[in-house]
Amino acid sequence: MDNVIIDIKGLTKDFVGLKAVNNINLSVREGELRSIIGPNGAGKTTFFNLISGHLKPTEGQIIFKGKDISDLPVHKRSHMGISRSFQRTNIFPRLTTFENIRIAAQSRKVTYDLWGNWKRHHDLNEKAEELLRLIRLEEEKDSMAGTLSYGQQRYLEIGISLATDPEILLLDEPTAGMSPVESMQAAEFIKELSGKLTVMLVEHDMEVVMGISDSITVMHNGAILAEGTPSEIRCNQEVQRVYLREEICLR
Repeated sequence: MDNVIIDIKGLTKDFVGLKAVNNINLSVREGELRSIIGPNGAGKTTFFNLISGHLKPTEGQIIFKGKDISDLPVHKRSHMGISRSFQRTNIFPRLTTFENIRIAAQSRKVTYDLWGNWKRHHDLNEKAEELLRLIRLEEEKDSMAGTLSYGQQRYLEIGISLATDPEILLLDEPTAGMSPVESMQAAEFIKELSGKLTVMLVEHDMEVVMGISDSITVMHNGAILAEGTPSEIRCNQEVQRVYLREEICLR
């Protein structure tokens, strides 16, 4: 648990004079569940886009497992073990739930026939079946992904990310649009995942964040405002002023 899997040094993203991410220094340990919170416009999604490679930093470094990946494209970072979900569901709606997972697993093959006879790929099929059980969608195996409920689609997107064998999973507002009951079920699932890999989570539901996080980083105006355990963040006066407001500090 003490091993750092990702070490971010002076990370900055400048959009023509607007620093959406400003000199971020942050280290995350293997197996940690780290939540990133903050007001809208704080730079959280831009920060995730920099880690995943969807944006290139203006300054700074991203060190993943001891290697500088700051200039690597998305697909190379994915093959190294970084996977992410998005605020908007990113699935293939006209394919079955099973096909969505299998194609993601197949992407890890060095050579493959994307449109070949999928029944020949027994290892991929077994992996897809296992992941469907993990994300609790085995009964929806043959359903078109676009017909799933919103909550099920969010689970499917996480399953697609897991199919790429990540070592660190970036989840961008995974409970957005869910009912309170669905949110807490998703939170329990995410907490279970953190026992198997490293999870970084952007989330606005403070009940979820405070309930499952090992540690929390608070962003404001592109910079880090505070870091600490859930209880430390809940009781941080500056965080209270800028973001939480309604949270009650329980000492």
